[in-house]
Amino acid sequence: MFEDGGDGRFARRPDLGGRSTVFGKGGAVACEHPDAALAGIRVLDAGGTAADACVAMAACMAVLSPMQTGMGGDAFLLFYEAETGSVIGANGSGRAPEAVTIDKLRERGLSEIPQHGGLPVTVPGGVRLWEDAASSLGNLPLARLLEPAWELAENGYPVAEVVARYWRESEDLLRESEAHVLLVEGRAPRAGEVFQQPDLAETIAAVAEGGADAFYTGEIARSLARAVQEAGGYLTEEDLAAHETVWVEPISTDYRGVRVFEIPPPGQGVAALEMLNILEGFDLGSLDPVGADRIHLEVEAKKLAFRDLHEEIGDPEFWFHAEIPTARLISKDYAETLRERISPEWASGRVPEPALGEDTTYLCAVDARGNGCSFINSLFKAFGSGVVAAGTGVCLHNRGISFNLREGHPNALEPRKRPMHTIIPGLATREGALWATFGVMGASMQPQGHAQLLSNLIDHHMSPQEAVDHPRHRHDGDTLLVENRVPAHEVERLRSKGHRIEVGEDYMIPTGGAQLIRVLEDGVRACGSDPRKDGCALAQ
Repeated sequence: MFEDGGDGRFARRPDLGGRSTVFGKGGAVACEHPDAALAGIRVLDAGGTAADACVAMAACMAVLSPMQTGMGGDAFLLFYEAETGSVIGANGSGRAPEAVTIDKLRERGLSEIPQHGGLPVTVPGGVRLWEDAASSLGNLPLARLLEPAWELAENGYPVAEVVARYWRESEDLLRESEAHVLLVEGRAPRAGEVFQQPDLAETIAAVAEGGADAFYTGEIARSLARAVQEAGGYLTEEDLAAHETVWVEPISTDYRGVRVFEIPPPGQGVAALEMLNILEGFDLGSLDPVGADRIHLEVEAKKLAFRDLHEEIGDPEFWFHAEIPTARLISKDYAETLRERISPEWASGRVPEPALGEDTTYLCAVDARGNGCSFINSLFKAFGSGVVAAGTGVCLHNRGISFNLREGHPNALEPRKRPMHTIIPGLATREGALWATFGVMGASMQPQGHAQLLSNLIDHHMSPQEAVDHPRHRHDGDTLLVENRVPAHEVERLRSKGHRIEVGEDYMIPTGGAQLIRVLEDGVRACGSDPRKDGCALAQ
């Protein structure tokens, strides 16, 4: 544990190894690929806002990491406006096709939505959000922001190491149909091998010239709809043309004087806030930051929050029986009742959870004027549905598998409904000033990661990079996955409390990839970027 010097700065390098926190006085970005981070910082150099930088980075990531994110996926953002001190949210997720119903799937002999093919494809909302973020929150034209992504797709780029690993795991899926364009002679590109995506470059160029309408209408939309229908799905050109970004009021809670913001349902940000409210009643700062007692409390809080998440959260536009109880779920009084259910000595039982996707990119930026943007973009599972629309280079996500087929459930499949969403950007303020932009990509890890990251910063006074590097844990179903850097005797203490433990590598991809920018009291930006990913933080 490191002592706070009073100004939020810490000296931990090089004695403990790892990366250094990146400091700057102007703009800053954090992203999981260096080329995307460089595009973001150049946008800030050109006078762009934090939102501009995030759009440029997100577009680059659609090229650089095509199994995690892309133009065929969804996106969300949180934006801190320095001039007013307000926090703005945007939901860039798409709806289920108008023609899809539970009965139609049951008639096809299905009890759940398949992972691949056309059926899990919902409208991809990310490209519309790119445009809306640039036009509403930015200074630069969309064409300027897409230029770095176009250059990467057209001219090629050396594949990064972690991305190459992801790519290799999906070779079999990509050998089918049009997805073969994402392979090199039938195999995944290797780390350091230059890969080009000329079809995707043409699609990016079309959006740069014609805006998001060039994606949601016209020839690109026809190709997307045709590809999905040929793969057995229901997406139409009309579904695509009707898509709009939804600007939302963020939800928030106070955690020890820090106001933490999340996107409201149908996202799982409500679970992150619920966890923080529960944990606020425990003195986490007095516990060993890699100890069994801390991990146990965080896991037990997660179980309680996720029970609510999977039973009560869905698209609020379609929950006609009653309003989704967001205010109650994130209230301090409700957290107090839940906290009483936690035994400090014994683990509670298994919480049923659906299998969720893993493939997402998170990135964030703070500009010289003090605006902050937290942005997340995803294909859900690796290469999403595996459906690539001919001539576009666009791989479509499979976000529809988040729906269930239980009629009357808040997250049951319905025409034009948005599924319960895993991807959540995070943002925090203190006394109205921007305190941090942050995110931890990785399906159900995301709310857990938000809580762990914030506790590292607030309870354990870690520097941004240390908070990102710190050993993380992930609970799914009845298994608690911990990194190998958690001491063996603490792992045994967790087992003695009743947890079913799996120990992985020192830095495990399943525990998520974090990016973080802290704004210190004097305005200095302090940034951390996850060594579990390929990226970096850069600052002016």
